[in-house]
Amino acid sequence: MIFLKCFLITTLGLFIFSCSSSSIEQRYGKDSEKKEEQSKSTRFTSDNDERLYKNEFDENPIEYHPVNIRKLVDENKYKLTESQLLTDREKVMMEIVRYLNTPYQYGGNNNVGIDCSAFTQNVFTKSLNYKLPRTARQQYEQGEKILNKNSLKFGDLVFFNTTKNSFPGHVGIIIGEDLFAHASFSKGVTVSSLQSSYFVKRYVGARRQVRINE
Repeated sequence: MIFLKCFLITTLGLFIFSCSSSSIEQRYGKDSEKKEEQSKSTRFTSDNDERLYKNEFDENPIEYHPVNIRKLVDENKYKLTESQLLTDREKVMMEIVRYLNTPYQYGGNNNVGIDCSAFTQNVFTKSLNYKLPRTARQQYEQGEKILNKNSLKFGDLVFFNTTKNSFPGHVGIIIGEDLFAHASFSKGVTVSSLQSSYFVKRYVGARRQVRINE
């Protein structure tokens, strides 16, 4: 039987709910079940393709506004019952936290390894049953365009020009207070700040795919 563990996080006015099954409990010092086997990638066909993709990145991202994710998860937590009704916002946050610390894998689409667009796609599909396209470029072409950064809301997708041959090269999910969750090439699934100079220089826009009930 899988036991679910849920946290309520309050930080800077941001409410984060996480719900993690035994498949990720090892991250919190508990035994975990064997992770699901990595599914076969459909986005590259050889090891050489993956190496070429890695060489596309313009530079290693250095974040000058690091986020203490462990503190974010540990502060002000309490358990919720499985029967408690959750808002759409809470469902999305639960999926985001489920993937935290998952390694980056180009073409990956599960908790063994995942890339940025698969992360956003999985979060929306599993939490809201909303199907996003597979690639960052396709996701960038869909949804309502958000012209002003100050108008960003929870759940909006933010896009960055991070690669030499793909535009946009990266996508993440706004979670509030200038923070966004994403599958980072260097860190895996993490939370970063839009104020980081690396992302400020590479930000190219945002899209609202669905209005999320908070």
